[in-house]
Amino acid sequence: MQISRGQAVLRTASQSRSLVLASRVRPLPIQRPLRRTLASTEIKDVPPPPSPRPSKFKRAVTIANRTFWLSLLAGIGSFYYVTKKDRTPGVQLPHDPQKKTIVVLGSGWGATSFLNTLDTTDYNVIVISPKNFFLFTPLLPSVAVGTLSPRSIIQSTRYVTRHKTRAVEVIEAEAQHVDVVNKTVSFIDNSAIQGELSATTIPYDYLVYAVGAEVQTFGIPGVTEHACFMKELHDAEKMQRLFLDCLESAAFHGQSEEEIKRLLHIVVVGGGPTGVELSGELHDFLEEDLKSWYPELADKIKITLVEALPSVLPMFSRRLIEYTVSTFKESKIDILTQTMVKEVKDKSVKLALPDKTVIDMPCGMVIWAAGNRGRAITQDLMAQLPGAQTNKRGITIDEYMEMKGTNGTIFAVGDCTSSSHAPTAQVASQQGAYLARAFAQRVKRDDLEAKVTELERSVAMILHDDERKKTQDELEGAKRQLAKFKIRPFTYSHQGTLAYIGSDKAIADLPFLNGSFASGGFLTFYFWRSAYLSTLFSLRNRTLVATDWVRTKIFGRDVARE
Repeated sequence: MQISRGQAVLRTASQSRSLVLASRVRPLPIQRPLRRTLASTEIKDVPPPPSPRPSKFKRAVTIANRTFWLSLLAGIGSFYYVTKKDRTPGVQLPHDPQKKTIVVLGSGWGATSFLNTLDTTDYNVIVISPKNFFLFTPLLPSVAVGTLSPRSIIQSTRYVTRHKTRAVEVIEAEAQHVDVVNKTVSFIDNSAIQGELSATTIPYDYLVYAVGAEVQTFGIPGVTEHACFMKELHDAEKMQRLFLDCLESAAFHGQSEEEIKRLLHIVVVGGGPTGVELSGELHDFLEEDLKSWYPELADKIKITLVEALPSVLPMFSRRLIEYTVSTFKESKIDILTQTMVKEVKDKSVKLALPDKTVIDMPCGMVIWAAGNRGRAITQDLMAQLPGAQTNKRGITIDEYMEMKGTNGTIFAVGDCTSSSHAPTAQVASQQGAYLARAFAQRVKRDDLEAKVTELERSVAMILHDDERKKTQDELEGAKRQLAKFKIRPFTYSHQGTLAYIGSDKAIADLPFLNGSFASGGFLTFYFWRSAYLSTLFSLRNRTLVATDWVRTKIFGRDVARE
């Protein structure tokens, strides 16, 4: 059979494809199982690669993150616990007729410190004050310009008394008279709403006199009528309203340039910490807020600080005084030292300059922050003891806080006294705490005296010699203990002096080793804030003040007025 060329070509191509397919297919049954076997052998013999270790930075971030959240949860829990405990004081011991009664007049630094420290299990305590709250006076200038809310720097007196072991009676009333001979206190309810009984008299065994002082005007005409004081909470609120009144009156349509200049001139009288801090707060209010909301008036506001002494802040070191003066000069705050106020008028203040010339300085308002004097009830109390109380500046006390001439029944602390220490909040606070500890010592002394009296009575009644000798020995031991028992006198420990001077700057004069450490500037400002936060009496006050500082930093001060 003959095969054509085309058929031969097709057969050759078919055979070639068969060979190719055979070459591809035939090795597979042999090679695939072999490869699987090799792969499985390799997996069994070679260990898996180790997992990558996290870097040190990632570990540190993880630890820091966990620490932050744990600390945050712990802080929130502690905050909740403390606030819950503060709001639920619990049950107190009732009044005990067998205990002696301490009447406390006042609710300021001295009285509040005394109440905080006193162990009420030993006494019955009654508090009488026209205010039912404690006022943190160092931050009063901040309230005057709206940096802080008024409610942030006050703490109810009942917050202190309700956390004591024995119930303390708090009476919101004004004391009118103290009878030294009969040991009684008369007081009245002078509030807007009164009950059927609005005046009464109560007895006391001990009287803690801490009524403070009122503003000293030195008899200068017009101070009471036209000046704004900086002593109480309502003074700061009044000053804020008057200052905004000056601004709005100056912004009145058609007001003359001369009248605008007068209205925007603020005169601060008193170069102590209160006057200096108020001037600094006013400057901050101007720079941080008023320039935004009163741009047409801000550059015309003028602040003048008047001081009768040769320098401001005489309790600070010379270097800090010079730093304050230079800071005020940069802030364009005028300081007039050795300048006496002769009269305060409705639209001006009359000043006697160092060269004896007298000028009439136009101004919109005068803020009076100069000096203290005793209240009328203090003068009446001192008048009952003319032989022992001869100092016109205040009540004369000894080193145990006892009012001289009262035989250890009246004790006085704070600004109402005349002692070798300056009338500051720090002094009053330490005096109150000391007096509370001294009262605890008096309880021990009274117990020893009662024991001696009882043993003397027992010795006289015992007939058996051995028993009498035993009791006599016990009596002699009690007498020796009583003879050795002494109450330590008060010792003041100065913790330093702080003042805010504006522009986020403060000055601090602190005791350090045997000398002092003086500091001023931006970092001292934060120390000033932290020191005041730690001094506040409650967590509530600390939270409110810190929140107000943050609010003011973010949103500024409010320029609206009622």
